[in-house]
Amino acid sequence: MKSRFYKKYKEEVVPKLKEELGIKNIMAIPKIQKVVLNVGINSRNTDSNLLENVESTLERITGQKPVRTKAKKAISAFKVKENMVVGVAVTIRGERMYDFLDKLVNISLSRIRDFRGVSDKCVDKQGNMTIGFKEHTVFPEIKPDEIDRIHGLQITVTTNAGTRERGLAMFRLLGFPFQKK
Repeated sequence: MKSRFYKKYKEEVVPKLKEELGIKNIMAIPKIQKVVLNVGINSRNTDSNLLENVESTLERITGQKPVRTKAKKAISAFKVKENMVVGVAVTIRGERMYDFLDKLVNISLSRIRDFRGVSDKCVDKQGNMTIGFKEHTVFPEIKPDEIDRIHGLQITVTTNAGTRERGLAMFRLLGFPFQKK
């Protein structure tokens, strides 16, 4: 069974994008390829449970096991050694990706304190969107009374839009709440 967000993309967004961008070939219409959730871990932090807590929260949010990212080079100014764990990341595709985006747009973004919309500066010149969260507690799977420490996370939505204008048009039609100018 296909996601509600995917149905919206196929039935509403694709025809509007085709008309709005003047695209004749349906295969040239921008689409979302993957979503990456990333949490950086401070190298100075000596708390051993932090890494496990971050992994468990990302697993609850996405439904997938995260991967630990390691430093490629040693950077003495940041006290980072080579092959030291510096973050945790999850890449989601397919139906899980559309379910996650549905939850992000309709539930999580509205739970952010003092939320006025996503800045259109979040979309880069290739049409990909990157949103940073100061707290991971905005996701419905995370219960505030169960967490030890609050950490931030970064969400990158990768598309094949090619240009910033095409990416912005697709995200607006998908229902991402952008700030009013």
